[in-house]
Amino acid sequence: MTLSINKVEIPSAICDHILETLGDTPLVRLSRFSPSGALLAAKIESFNPGSSVKDRIGLALIEAGEKAGLLKPGGLIVEPTSGNTGIGLAMAAILKGYRLICTAADKIPQEKVTLLEAYGVEVHLCPRDVAPDDPRSYYKVAERIRDEQGAYLPYQYYNQANPEAHYQTTGPEIWRQTEGRITHWVAGIGTGGTISGTAKFLKEQNPAIRVIGVDTEGSVYGYYSEHGELPPSEQLHSYLVDGLGEDFLPDSVWFDYIDEVITIDDKTAYRATMELARKEAIFGGSSTGSAASAARQVAAGLGEDSLVVTLFPDSGERYLSKLNRAWLSEKGLLE
Repeated sequence: MTLSINKVEIPSAICDHILETLGDTPLVRLSRFSPSGALLAAKIESFNPGSSVKDRIGLALIEAGEKAGLLKPGGLIVEPTSGNTGIGLAMAAILKGYRLICTAADKIPQEKVTLLEAYGVEVHLCPRDVAPDDPRSYYKVAERIRDEQGAYLPYQYYNQANPEAHYQTTGPEIWRQTEGRITHWVAGIGTGGTISGTAKFLKEQNPAIRVIGVDTEGSVYGYYSEHGELPPSEQLHSYLVDGLGEDFLPDSVWFDYIDEVITIDDKTAYRATMELARKEAIFGGSSTGSAASAARQVAAGLGEDSLVVTLFPDSGERYLSKLNRAWLSEKGLLE
């Protein structure tokens, strides 16, 4: 079948733009990483056009701003990000004719900064170890740019288009790919959009599906899940894992759909990351290692009739400045 555009016949297999390749990422069994217990499969989001799960929300966040009248043709977008959402926004912004500024904590890998700049994004790096309401934080710097330059701030941490994008895409894909046999959904909690929107869809299909969030030490989610309140400030501290955890509760986390939270420390996360590369030939970032480690814990305690699905957010090539022997040894993360 062909489409007629300006009287030129275009084969229907040719996409009109790169974001038409978004989604339908594969599920891969992790039989070498998790050889016993329940069947464990991972959704490999590096197959998305921008190589991460955050590609799913970039276009959705922009279209939410357009619908609300907050974004005009040729306008400016600003967003605080750990990198991947910025890249997802950048791709959509290019195709729609918008400019983009991203603010980020200075702990993000240089690879992500370089990628953002390659897409023409203006990047502002901010100090990592400051409170969210500190005017130097990457959240507050983004708000200042919004106010001073009249930019649209999607704010993935509060924008319901974030989890909604996963309700519309990730959840249905997993349900279809597992033929409705999924029993456990295990995913990292960063902004919370991925786990929440997917969980809502899956629980609507089968309320018995158990949803397990993955947090990192020094973050708020594990403590909040257990106690129903934020942890004491002395329990909050910086961590080495990228893309997981927070020091506040974003509105994009739908805790009503999360049954429990497993906390994974830095060393476990990074060792699992390298183990996956060497056992499954799947090279992800440290949030991938965190999710894989927690999912293996869950699968190990279940029978073979259970099906545990987790999600690997991006590619390890985005973190090569960290995922190397010298850096891992310096941080005490090697065996």
